[in-house]
Amino acid sequence: MRLLTGVAAWLLGGGLILLARLLTAPRAIWQGIEPVPRQRVYYANHTSNADLILIWSVLPPRLRRATRPVAGSDYWLKSRLRAFVGHEVVRAVMVERRPEHRGDEDPIALILDALDEGSSLIIFPEGKRNMTDAPALPFKSGIYNISRARPAVDLVPVWIENLNRVMPKGHVIPVPLLCTVSFGAPIRVEEGEEIGPFLARAADAMVALRPNGGSKP
Repeated sequence: MRLLTGVAAWLLGGGLILLARLLTAPRAIWQGIEPVPRQRVYYANHTSNADLILIWSVLPPRLRRATRPVAGSDYWLKSRLRAFVGHEVVRAVMVERRPEHRGDEDPIALILDALDEGSSLIIFPEGKRNMTDAPALPFKSGIYNISRARPAVDLVPVWIENLNRVMPKGHVIPVPLLCTVSFGAPIRVEEGEEIGPFLARAADAMVALRPNGGSKP
C-alpha cells in the first residue's frame, strides 16, 4: 500500500510540475544566491493558492526533494485531494492558523522539528493571501522566531511575479501568463536586532526582488 501511495504521489507531483510549467512557463532567477544544497527557509509573497506549488516546482530536483512548505491545515485538509497533495506530494508541515483551533499545538515547534530533521522550508510570512494594492502585508513574527531559534539557517527572500493574474480570485479557468520566481540574498537576525526592525528588513528584501525594482506597477 505504501508503495502504491508513493507511486501515486510521484505521478501527481510530476503532473503538478508539468501543469505549472504549461500555464506559467516559470523562470527561476537567482540573485546573489546559488541553487545549492544548503538548508534554507524560503519566505515569499503570497497572492495565490498556487504560490506554494510554483516555488516548489522551480527548485532544482535535489533541492525540491529536501524542501517542505509550511501550509495551513484549515485549507489543505479541506478535501481528500488537497490532503493527499499536502501530505504525500509536497510533504507539507501542516499548521493550524486559527489560534482557537490549535489546542496544544505549537506551530513554531512543528517548524523547528522539520528543520531539525534536515528539511528546508517554504513559508509565507504575511500569513494570508495579499488581496490589497500594497506590495506586502505586515509580516507575522514566525520568521523572526525561527531565525532566533535556529540562527545557522539562512532566510531566503522570494518574490513571485504574475501568478495572481494567472488565477484571479473567483476565476476557475487559469489564464496562461509568464511568471518569474526571484530568489534573493539570504538574511538572518543580527545580534541584538529587535523583531520590528528585522521584520521590516525582511519585507524590504523580499519586495526589492520585484522585477520593477520594488515600486508599484
